[in-house]
Amino acid sequence: MPFVKETFYISEPTKAFVYVMRTLGYTQGEAQRHISKGRILINGESMFRPGNIIQGEIEMVFFRPKSQGEKPLFHNKDFMVFEKPSGVLVHPNTMATPYSMLDEIRGHAGDDANAAHRIDMETSGLLLASKHKESEAYLKTSFETKKIKKSYLAWVDGKLTEPFSVTAPILVNGNYDVTKHKVFVDEEHGKPSHTDFIPLKYDEKLDATLVACYPHTGRTHQIRIHLFHVKHPILGDPIYGATFEATSNYLDLTQTFEERMVEHGASRLLLHAQSLTFEYGSKFHIESKTDFESMKECIHPKEKRKFNP
Repeated sequence: MPFVKETFYISEPTKAFVYVMRTLGYTQGEAQRHISKGRILINGESMFRPGNIIQGEIEMVFFRPKSQGEKPLFHNKDFMVFEKPSGVLVHPNTMATPYSMLDEIRGHAGDDANAAHRIDMETSGLLLASKHKESEAYLKTSFETKKIKKSYLAWVDGKLTEPFSVTAPILVNGNYDVTKHKVFVDEEHGKPSHTDFIPLKYDEKLDATLVACYPHTGRTHQIRIHLFHVKHPILGDPIYGATFEATSNYLDLTQTFEERMVEHGASRLLLHAQSLTFEYGSKFHIESKTDFESMKECIHPKEKRKFNP
């Protein structure tokens, strides 16, 4: 497990954040965040105040990467690009998370390395990561200012033949009692959103189309909600295109594999981060080496699936 707990003895009264900075090599901000997450324990109880004076025996929980041997698709002295598998988190969401891409990122480049952006757990494909704090700041700013261009591939329900664009505004859901959708299309209150789509191949037997997706904005679940909005949801999407009950069962981890196939149309979300284009000194264009077209093998037969926009 990447989070470990070790015992330390502090001989002189010391402010908690100062001790963490000295012991783990953190900046002041990192040390304060570390403590505010309850990762210092005194007599078995978490202590949350960075300015508290601590002395004697304490326990400290911290992240220690445990790589599974994944190598970056590309790397240089500043950054690296990994092929993230579907089903793997970018960052651990709890201290009990057994494995995430952060294990590979820091296992490869050390404690200052970090993911520069997020990808949904079930989405596969290219993940850009920094090797040091300077590149992290540069890459994250580049994402925020839309200087990094991304493309995706998706297998969607139904037949599409012509390129099209969706500019439907997106609003984050504030109430999950009626629907489990994380975002909505909302013409009045939503934020401007724009995605271009180009159909690449149609499989008549599966009634599914392989589509290239080019997001120009970076809203949460943008590609997923835009394709759902035009009634061609991504196959395997457990949130958009499924019933309230099926989505609840998925989120509660009570759904069987067969139910997943029938209710959502595929064994995984069939969305893949295919390319990244950006400048970092030189101009880079990096393409995924994954044969995503072959992922249609994950799709349930049309006549057996309930997945319905």
